[in-house]
Amino acid sequence: MPRLSHAYGTLSLILGAAAVSATCYLDDAVGTTGGKLSVGTWGGENAGLIVNDTIAHVHVACTLGNFPAPVTVDENGRFNVTGSYVLRAYPVFVGPYHPAQFAGQINRNRLTLTVTVSDTVEKKTVQIGPVTVTFGNEPRMGPCPICKTPGDMTQSSSLGLTGR
Repeated sequence: MPRLSHAYGTLSLILGAAAVSATCYLDDAVGTTGGKLSVGTWGGENAGLIVNDTIAHVHVACTLGNFPAPVTVDENGRFNVTGSYVLRAYPVFVGPYHPAQFAGQINRNRLTLTVTVSDTVEKKTVQIGPVTVTFGNEPRMGPCPICKTPGDMTQSSSLGLTGR
């Protein structure tokens, strides 16, 4: 009987360690740091995200947008933040910036991102994505360029963000 008790004790120890490890999953993931979206470049096919200490700058195809950083990520790797988005950004920047919602799901170093834009010009809601970008990868944008650093252009102060 003592041997069986020892086996249960060892199993409890292993399960306890696994629970602690699972709880720390997000902090150990490359895409998050201290429960926040990691600062750096995220790239994918025709999509990119550049995150610094104050702003996150998104490009999907020939559109672009911004949301404030740092971004808190929940225990499931999700976030949902408000920002602004331009649906007509290339080849000629037409604008304007529209209110937008950025919803993301991080799994290790990969982020799946969907942007929901309230197009105030055409009076409709537009969904961009979902797109998947990988932390540390350069964006592969095709015919549309991506800004290398956020903050190159000032946008509507009513949204309280800057960037391009």
